[in-house]
Amino acid sequence: MSAESGIPTYRGRGGIWSRYRWEEFACEAAFEADPEKVLKFHELRRASILACSPHAGHAAMAEWERNHPSVTVVTQNIDGMHQRAGSRNVMELHGSIWRLRCPDHGLFEDIGEAYRRRRCEKCGGWLRPDITWFGDALDEGRVNSALEAIRGCDLFVSIGTSGVVYPAAGLPRFAKANHARCIEINPEENEMSPLYDESIRDTASRALPKLFG
Repeated sequence: MSAESGIPTYRGRGGIWSRYRWEEFACEAAFEADPEKVLKFHELRRASILACSPHAGHAAMAEWERNHPSVTVVTQNIDGMHQRAGSRNVMELHGSIWRLRCPDHGLFEDIGEAYRRRRCEKCGGWLRPDITWFGDALDEGRVNSALEAIRGCDLFVSIGTSGVVYPAAGLPRFAKANHARCIEINPEENEMSPLYDESIRDTASRALPKLFG
């Protein structure tokens, strides 16, 4: 979804981690060693995201939710593009780059290129981005909420996933177990493709407006 909006991916050719070492910018050890360095890196990411806009696929999903309030978006993306397009029921498995968190005082929304504050106003401790870094466990509550939504769905649409990054790669099986109709939108086939009832070999920006139009 995000790559079509111009947001660089993290992996693969030209991805973020082909230019930066995640060990220096995207793990708890790096943050503990130099929080200012890590936060400045994430401000660069925030600036690059704000320079991009949601595409027609994001808009189609938001419109579908407006017409069908039971629609739920489950995403691995941290960029908030679904919300910018108008989606409201969004479950972010890997967190959001637009939130900061204090281990003692919870989450703080922080939208903008630069952080409004870097330390918790209550305890003075450093605030870290509320995203899943290398070595982090996924938030159990978020995962369970996503599983509950998928186990109860009657239509499951997978968009542009590689089928290899877990736990998201395993989510279609929960929908299938509930006898949901499963549709894959992906220009390329992957090892999970045979699971789907229908595969659309196209990009999200072209396929979603047609599917939900």
